[in-house]
Amino acid sequence: MTTTRKQHSPKFKAQVVVEAIRGEKTLSQLGSQFKVHPIQIAKWRKSALEHLPELFVDGRARQSNAGQAETDALYEQIGRLKVELDWLKKKVGACSTEELRQLVERDHAEISVRRQCELLGVSRAGLYYEPQGESKENLQLMRLLDEQYTRTPFYGSRKMTEWLRTKGFTVNRKRVSRLMALMGIEAVYPKPKLSQPGEGHTIYPYLLGGIEVCRVNQVWSTDITYIRMAHGFVYLVAVMDWFSRYVLSWSLSLTMGLDFCVEALKCALRRGRPEIFNSDQGSQFTSEKFTGELQAREIAISMDGRGRCMDNIFIERLWRSLKYEEVYLKDYASVREARTGIESYFRFYNQERLHQSLDYRTPAALYRERA
Repeated sequence: MTTTRKQHSPKFKAQVVVEAIRGEKTLSQLGSQFKVHPIQIAKWRKSALEHLPELFVDGRARQSNAGQAETDALYEQIGRLKVELDWLKKKVGACSTEELRQLVERDHAEISVRRQCELLGVSRAGLYYEPQGESKENLQLMRLLDEQYTRTPFYGSRKMTEWLRTKGFTVNRKRVSRLMALMGIEAVYPKPKLSQPGEGHTIYPYLLGGIEVCRVNQVWSTDITYIRMAHGFVYLVAVMDWFSRYVLSWSLSLTMGLDFCVEALKCALRRGRPEIFNSDQGSQFTSEKFTGELQAREIAISMDGRGRCMDNIFIERLWRSLKYEEVYLKDYASVREARTGIESYFRFYNQERLHQSLDYRTPAALYRERA
């Protein structure tokens, strides 16, 4: 039985060679993308590079007008691809991995899912992976824990367990502790230092005791909170200016990882530079990647005492306002719906919500007036 050798058009070869010359992917990756053996791609690339000088020699018979037009079109395509690539990098550079995955359009008429993933730099396997979530009962418990914690942040797992039992739930403390840890909440009271920070994680002293915050960009703070949805939950991080209460940046994530915190920090730093940056002692904020962004700009780093969220009182009040005025009034059906709702609320909070402590001015008005 003979095997028919596959024929490729000149246009197809040119497309493959352009990608190979750009050098942004390995030959193996290009082979998988175009269904051509990597050795063959290497030969095409070598041949194209060897013959490129001939394109600029006058009088060659093979450089007919038609051939020159095709060459010009090829270089035009290369230029266009570069412009498009630079534009894409700027747009997606500030997005988290989860946000990049949400940009994929599974029903796009011209660009395959595989190609979209390649352009966005995300794994196609990760696109289809859906981690096993919490049970409906646990999600219900988490919703109740979130509401009760907003009211009584001094309740630890022991009191939360007893409170849930008064509501008719059969739960033990171990289960409640696990759910609270998953939500990133703990009771507000000082705790003994039970462990040293991990490698690359440094705990900094609290610098705000006795300091009068009297100007914008004097102190910024950040924190992460749990945001419930109809069928799951997400995490929200925000950066706030203490003096004006202005929300400088925020980001959502499906996991309580590091990247979305760093992205929110970088976004805020594009607006200005604080003298002091305050956070809790969470692993995201003590990581070298996060603190390095602050150290590179010579910003003093301050961290709350362990279990003392009142050291970061203004952002705690922000979470309280957000949840009572937005989150608890809605059941977000998707991450996109949650993002839209939170974006709308923060716009209202910054631009329209009057604060008694600010002499009934808005955070945006005060921040812009004093910045």
